[in-house]
Amino acid sequence: MSTSGDQRVAAVVVLAAGGGTRMKSKKSKLLHELAGRPMLSYAVDAALALDPRRLVVVVGHLREQVEGHLNEHYPQVSVVEQPVRNGTGGAVACAMAALDGAIGEVVVTYGDVPMLTGSTLARMITEHRTNGNAVTVLTAVIPDATGYGRIVRDGGEVARIVEHKDASPAEREIREINSGIYVFDSELLREGLPTLDTSNAQGELYITDMVGYARDHGQRVGAFQVEDLWQTEGVNDRVQLARMNAEVNRRIVENWMREGVTIIDPRSTWISHDVTLAPDCVIQPNTQLLGTTVVATGAVIGPDTTLRDVEVGEDALVVRSHGELAVIEAGAQVGPYSRLRAGTVLGANGKIGSFVETKNAQIGEGSKVPHLTYCGDAILGEGVNVGAGTIFANYDGSHKSPTHLGDHVFIGSNSVLVAPVDIGDGAFVAAGSAVVEDVPPGALAVARSRGHISVQWVQRRRSGSKAAEAADTASGKIHEKVAGARAALDAEQQAREANK
Repeated sequence: MSTSGDQRVAAVVVLAAGGGTRMKSKKSKLLHELAGRPMLSYAVDAALALDPRRLVVVVGHLREQVEGHLNEHYPQVSVVEQPVRNGTGGAVACAMAALDGAIGEVVVTYGDVPMLTGSTLARMITEHRTNGNAVTVLTAVIPDATGYGRIVRDGGEVARIVEHKDASPAEREIREINSGIYVFDSELLREGLPTLDTSNAQGELYITDMVGYARDHGQRVGAFQVEDLWQTEGVNDRVQLARMNAEVNRRIVENWMREGVTIIDPRSTWISHDVTLAPDCVIQPNTQLLGTTVVATGAVIGPDTTLRDVEVGEDALVVRSHGELAVIEAGAQVGPYSRLRAGTVLGANGKIGSFVETKNAQIGEGSKVPHLTYCGDAILGEGVNVGAGTIFANYDGSHKSPTHLGDHVFIGSNSVLVAPVDIGDGAFVAAGSAVVEDVPPGALAVARSRGHISVQWVQRRRSGSKAAEAADTASGKIHEKVAGARAALDAEQQAREANK
């Protein structure tokens, strides 16, 4: 039990040493994601919700990946290796060796049971203490218990847990299953773990055998039955991962709708765990909100939009676009078919329009980049208008350089701004210009060669072609019109002279 004055559990042990071979992946099974977060993170967060005195994660397969994730995100966690994969009993024994001297309850969970919550663990511990149990097992009653360990009871108490491969036909009819999650008295674990043996179908040390050990020593074994079956579900392959991901997403989406968010089609909307949505924003169909995306009140996102780590301001509109690590301020409009790359900041009431790509671009309040433009490494002031087909030429093959547009600058269509270049406040750039030097405030930059028209070039250089025939026909028609006009003028002149 807990020491006097400290009601926290002595430790939580998260078992994360399994091979995960059915995932058929070079990445640790535990680092595959649900709603944008690795499975292991869910397990560790549930454990941390108990505020345990110690938290130990037992690693094994692909240890470097798992330990790297823990070191980066959970530096307070102790990591213990299970050098020999000899079952759950062996894994817990490795953890207990690192917990030498711990007194109180030890909670054992798994890294691949991501829907287990801290509140469920807390209620399980309360049940454990209230009933004076030496062992408490988290259980559930499911329609098909195939593959699960069965809870065998004796007069209502838990007598033992039998694995599916070791179960008799009668025991396989039992529908109450073992989740593999326990609360143990630490002293019982220290005494019982050395007695475990491998006389079972798997040839492994089963932590489940601690139930029989406790019973044999006159200790009480209880069960805490959870109604939410998903909290006992593990993930062993990609089919199960997809199935659980869909359930996690369904719950996230439903929760946001209850918080006042309008989601037009929940089935085609995917929202990551760390996304924040304000009441009265609207999410249209086929939209993904990922990472730490934040959407403010009144904003409309989608349809057909993906945002990752994007901040969207009040009443903004984002349609059929892709954004990452960007900021879209209040009242701004994006899309359709826009791409906002990292470092993009679109000011209030600004616009990034169709087939526009931005990168590391700060676009001022009320400024517009409406059509067919690449805008990279740029700072645009307020009230700027960038014409269709404009290119911010920021890369010379070796270095990226910036472009600065002052307030109320107008860039004509089909222009190229060759960085580094500074266009002063109120300046205009004529359509079709290639600007290679700074433009003073209020100036007009015309950076293009004078046009030249070579008359009858086609007839001279492409004689006999369809183009030449068309040109000759058109020329003939023009000559006929000119001749007709001249004849009319001559007739009018003759009539005037006759009337004198």
